Amino acid sequence: MRRKLVVGNWKMNGSIATNKVLLEAVVSGVRNLQDADFVVCVPSPYLCQVQSLLQGTNVAWGAQNLCSTKDGAMTGAVAPSMLVDYGCTYVLIGHSERRSLFHETDDTAAARFNAATEVGLTPVFCMGESREERDSDWTDFVVGRQLDSIMRRYGVDVLAKAVLAYEPLWAVGTGNPASPEQAQEVHAFIRNRIARCNADIASEVRILYGGSVKPANAGQLFTMPDIDGGLIGGASLTADEFVPICKAANQ
Repeated sequence: MRRKLVVGNWKMNGSIATNKVLLEAVVSGVRNLQDADFVVCVPSPYLCQVQSLLQGTNVAWGAQNLCSTKDGAMTGAVAPSMLVDYGCTYVLIGHSERRSLFHETDDTAAARFNAATEVGLTPVFCMGESREERDSDWTDFVVGRQLDSIMRRYGVDVLAKAVLAYEPLWAVGTGNPASPEQAQEVHAFIRNRIARCNADIASEVRILYGGSVKPANAGQLFTMPDIDGGLIGGASLTADEFVPICKAANQ
């Protein structure tokens, strides 16, 4: 059985004061949950604080992006090794907002994915289609293309070091999540596509669902056979929502 994983994505939210209150409540709420894994991915300026607050707990931490370059004249960029210095174990790659708002491409996302694995970080590689693409029956094409951007360049074996996340753009931040059946269909497509290259990796890789996950729908989503947890946006900003989602994954 694949172990469930819940990853909170704070996006561009937080403050030193509110972070402390939130993390103390999350740590308290998940302390006795031993059957799933929990992560928060925070804005880079807060990595030092998060490292201090989460060391020795069962909540890991990660970043929301990184640069594919190791070091050098890249003003404003964050190198993979810098994240390792702050104890990160995960990093989001190719999130829909990075693709749509910051013009991330399949090529640049793949390069960042590889840079993460080279320093021992676990990339959470995000894939998903827009509403127009879904309505045009292009979901498999778009998601398949995004997944292939990794496998074509680096081979299927690198997925053993990664987590995948299906996050349909039409569900992210809209309050209109994919139904459990809709999400399961795409998760099964992803797993089957990997299985064509390596059945063992396909059976072991964790695939998360992201897109308006709330306590009310988390349980149903997480019972789907190919959904291994959630990539949680807005609901990760309050312990009253994030902790119940973590408990749903732990069941």
